[in-house]
Amino acid sequence: MSTNPGTPTLDQLRVFLTVVDVGSFAGAARRLGRATSVISYSIANLEAQLGVSLFDRESTKRPQLTEAGRAVLSEARTISSGIDGLRAKVKGLLQGIEAEVHLVVDVMLPAARIVDALKVFRTEFPTVSLHLHIEALGAVTQLVLDRVAGIGITGPLPGRATSDSIERIGVGSVELVPVAAPSHPLALARANPPGAGRRHVQLVLRDRSPLTQGIDFAVVSPRTWRLADLGSKLMLLREGIGWGNMPLPMVQEDLDGGRLVELDLPDSRRGTYEMEAIYRTDSPPGPAAAWLISRFRSQALEEHGARSF
Repeated sequence: MSTNPGTPTLDQLRVFLTVVDVGSFAGAARRLGRATSVISYSIANLEAQLGVSLFDRESTKRPQLTEAGRAVLSEARTISSGIDGLRAKVKGLLQGIEAEVHLVVDVMLPAARIVDALKVFRTEFPTVSLHLHIEALGAVTQLVLDRVAGIGITGPLPGRATSDSIERIGVGSVELVPVAAPSHPLALARANPPGAGRRHVQLVLRDRSPLTQGIDFAVVSPRTWRLADLGSKLMLLREGIGWGNMPLPMVQEDLDGGRLVELDLPDSRRGTYEMEAIYRTDSPPGPAAAWLISRFRSQALEEHGARSF
């Protein structure tokens, strides 16, 4: 007996899976629009190709999978699913849909907005691979300029960091609030005099982009600790190590629970952090990327409408 099985055809595997799903050769014949004898012949050829019996036809009226048949079934479904995915992806390409999208978002963008967009994106574009990058400040624009990402959701940038090669579309904003732990001197003082924030360590995000190198955003204290991510900043704020500005959605529960306190600082009050969708003018977004921009824009419109109401 040969231990080197042949290569089955996709049609043979399709017939095999249909027999399993329907439960009979006659049922598979009806579903596929073929004669029952053709179905039996296809299965017999598949068994001959593989060198194993896939169905027990003797001990039961309805074909039952053998142990070998059950093993082959798992692989056959994987192959069939892969072929379906391949066809769907090629269909999308023929329709102009991208094979993949690289998206970079500002760390200040509320997580709820990111999750909403990506969940619906997965449903709308199941064949498109999405690569998500999260950066801070000028690094978002830098990745788009360097073509690492096709589209970005970025915060405001100073004039000299704005390039003519970048298109910008407003997608709302996020509110930033100065906070500290209840035990922090700025929180204990409640109403602080002008300049009080400069006498304490301010926790700020580190900007890794040459676009905005040497430029500080909302930094008032000469004593700063520069951190790589908002998670680390939030952890230190809760522990009373410095004060800093944070996106309100990220700290709302901490404010409600008393773990953080909004500071009364004359030189650092609540502010609006404007968000924009960006892409290179010479690389306009395809249908999937354009849909993402539209989704982020519609989120902002809904939030604005809710506040207006």
